[in-house]
Amino acid sequence: MPLLVVAAALVDRDGRVLVQQRPPGTSMAGLWEFPGGKVEPGETPEAALIRELHEELGIDVEQACLAPAVFASEPLGDRHLLLLLYACRKWRGVAEARHASALRWVRPLELHRMEMPPADKPLIGLLEALV
Repeated sequence: MPLLVVAAALVDRDGRVLVQQRPPGTSMAGLWEFPGGKVEPGETPEAALIRELHEELGIDVEQACLAPAVFASEPLGDRHLLLLLYACRKWRGVAEARHASALRWVRPLELHRMEMPPADKPLIGLLEALV
């Protein structure tokens, strides 16, 4: 059974993307990732992402503002991770690090130099083309 995870590439007016740093005590602590999380049973990917963005960053996103962008498929221990990345250019509120160690707005090109989870890496090139 694949582990379904959703994430958002929040893109600001300057074409920068928001990444968050995984906190100490979590798997892959210290790595930078796109905000998001697991899809719970009975949830649609979009509903899960809206919930996760509110919980993690304190922002509100409308489903119509989530554009499916790219996906990644990666073995993860005894499971298989399927990561769906959505692009989002419109939200309400100011993103704050509620569960992450830090937040950074970066140009897509800068993502190549950041330490990110294996599933996030293949998304960078495609994200550069979209932004």
